Amino acid sequence: MYTSATTRNLQLALFLLCSLSLANGKVNTSAANDNPRAISILMVGGGSSHDFDRWYKGADAETLRDAGLATVRYTSHTDSIAHYLSGVDVLYLVNNQPISDPAVRKAIFDFEAAGKGLVLGHAALWYNWNDWPEYNNQLVSGGSRNHDRYGTFEVKIAEPDHAITEAIPSSFRLKDELYHFIPDPSGPGITVLATASAPGSDKTYPSVFVVRHNKWRIVGLALGHDAESHNLPAYKNLLRNAIIWAAGKK
Repeated sequence: MYTSATTRNLQLALFLLCSLSLANGKVNTSAANDNPRAISILMVGGGSSHDFDRWYKGADAETLRDAGLATVRYTSHTDSIAHYLSGVDVLYLVNNQPISDPAVRKAIFDFEAAGKGLVLGHAALWYNWNDWPEYNNQLVSGGSRNHDRYGTFEVKIAEPDHAITEAIPSSFRLKDELYHFIPDPSGPGITVLATASAPGSDKTYPSVFVVRHNKWRIVGLALGHDAESHNLPAYKNLLRNAIIWAAGKK
């Protein structure tokens, strides 16, 4: 038969065990509540001169899914964009293949008009479509028609206090195609967050920027040709920050 002391010891042990379980439950619940809702991304790739499946469908999607930041749907079928936009927070365009369907073009503008986010990566900053000038004029506020030969250049942060450049080194070097992005003076204008310049050149070009729309959240990221960008921590952080900002989370 148990003694009263033994009973008291058992009761104390049970009390401590229950208290510990409740405390752990509170910690776990709090940690779960601190995690923001995963950002829903539609990524559109495909076209020429780039390995879209490897570096966007593969590497970038992994970067964005890390730590539960986002869910990512990838498509290289531009005619399907409108179908997939429902419930999406950020449209991430990296393609240089045509977006020909007028209904899809309208859906992209309607998506932005609804206050959703748009991130334009590398090839999507090109003047790809002569029959759709509104794309470069209104969404990109400019574009590129040429770039330096693939090689090493330096990126310098111009606006270190912006949410997109948070925790990014003030400058870093990489190998990529240095896009000669030229803003369109008839467009809404851009705020340059980072510039790129080749060694020995006095010419600088926007490398990371936001388009100055009152309600639209559009980010341009000119980097991204191959592994030298996509595997670089600075690029990964810029991309994640751009998605968070475009989704209205910062």
